[in-house]
Amino acid sequence: MQTSRPAAPWGTFLKGISIAVTLLLLGVFLLVAYFVPGQTLPRVRTVVMVLPTSILLISLLFVVRDYTVHGGVLHVRRLLWTTRVALGELREATIDPNAGAGSIRLFGNGGLFSFSGWFRNAKLGRYRAFVTDWQQAVVLRGDLCTVVLSPADPSGLVRDLQASVTPKVPPRGLP
Repeated sequence: MQTSRPAAPWGTFLKGISIAVTLLLLGVFLLVAYFVPGQTLPRVRTVVMVLPTSILLISLLFVVRDYTVHGGVLHVRRLLWTTRVALGELREATIDPNAGAGSIRLFGNGGLFSFSGWFRNAKLGRYRAFVTDWQQAVVLRGDLCTVVLSPADPSGLVRDLQASVTPKVPPRGLP
């Protein structure tokens, strides 16, 4: 069964971080452009102007657009490509608005246009996140990994995924 859902609209926390960091990076760019003369340290000036712009553009490419789960693989559609995560056999799909509580980022993006990458917390252990709104979080537990995502319709995604999960029934003994 193939289940595809759009990502949730950006939550307040993601909007706040994205706006603040964007303004900070653009501010650095503008300060250097207007107040550092081109003749003094031209290479440093160029690097300090290119770096904030590059951070914004590269982070923008990692925006989460939608999710598809098919054949034990999660497909996360980004701006220009799709990230694939092998889940293995899906054991559980649950809605958990507190999934990210107490998490530390191990590697990835902590809020500039998305929460994407590897995270860890006491509740889930190590997990991958592709989140736009933590309040819409869905936790997928597979044989291979745990993933947190945030579809626009969490209950619809969970319902579809739970319908596709076949519970393992222990073999019955002979009468």
